[in-house]
Amino acid sequence: MIFNHLIAVTLAVILDWYIGDPPDWPHPVKWMGTLIYKLDSRMNRGSGRKAKGMAMVAAVLLIVGGIGVLLTSFFYFLHPLAGILLEAVMISTAIAQKSLIEAGLSVYYPLADHDLKESRHKLSWIVGRDTEQLEEPEIVRAAVETVAENTSDGITAPLFCAVIGGAPLALMYRAINTCDSMVGYKNNQYLDFGWASAKLDDLVNWVPSRITSLCMVMMNRPLYITRMAAWKMVRRDAKKHPSPNSGWGEAAVAAILGVQLGGTNYYKGIVSERAAMGEALVILEKNHILAANKIVTATVPLFLAVLWLGGILVEMAISWCQSTLFI
Repeated sequence: MIFNHLIAVTLAVILDWYIGDPPDWPHPVKWMGTLIYKLDSRMNRGSGRKAKGMAMVAAVLLIVGGIGVLLTSFFYFLHPLAGILLEAVMISTAIAQKSLIEAGLSVYYPLADHDLKESRHKLSWIVGRDTEQLEEPEIVRAAVETVAENTSDGITAPLFCAVIGGAPLALMYRAINTCDSMVGYKNNQYLDFGWASAKLDDLVNWVPSRITSLCMVMMNRPLYITRMAAWKMVRRDAKKHPSPNSGWGEAAVAAILGVQLGGTNYYKGIVSERAAMGEALVILEKNHILAANKIVTATVPLFLAVLWLGGILVEMAISWCQSTLFI
């Protein structure tokens, strides 16, 4: 079964690269968002909000996972090839490589035309921080940080889950990630209700974020330091991030490009200080957005190869155990 998942994952990466997520097409994440919104509006009130938040996540995962299992089981019953193709389509909706690259470019192109206003506007679509007063270096930093962080969240982590549990687990990962993005805030409204979503998102991203960071350094030659020095810098800086996982991608990209990420952000006028990632060997400028995109496109094939290697080793181990038991 792992080989079926590996084939489906590979096809999904190809589908996403060439098709992506057309805005006018139906998309499972939109349906997940609607479901989460309705549950949030009904359950996030009164006492016991932490327990209610846990129940909300459980309900979303049960619905998404259940639909995924029913669909894939039916198509595999029809024919293994039908099951693989369906899984490939479903997994492609859980990843967002093309969309992530396009998001970075949507900020880069106005900068290249010296249109700061439009660049700030496009940036506001992909980040939560205030963008109205940002100058070019801060716009670039925000775009590069977004591309770096979402390489794991939006691409490699769902692929990792897909190899383990096929399309149903990939969609369940996306549901967890969507829950976190919608209710995983540390404010009065969501501190308790979003606790389970945030913790579960941290858990499922822990392994893939670190593998992704290593793949970034292995596949992209650092511009100003050695790979060994870059990896040492990543290990030093990643833990500074308030998220246990997001810092790995940001630290890797910073080390590869020789720039410094992190610093002062504003969220609805409230100051948020982020620890520095990397060292400012050069000043951030618009071409670093293109460079960050190239890091992503170089990293995904190696991550996919790692998944294939891991899957083959697991299959060999299972076969060995089965043959040993029946001797």
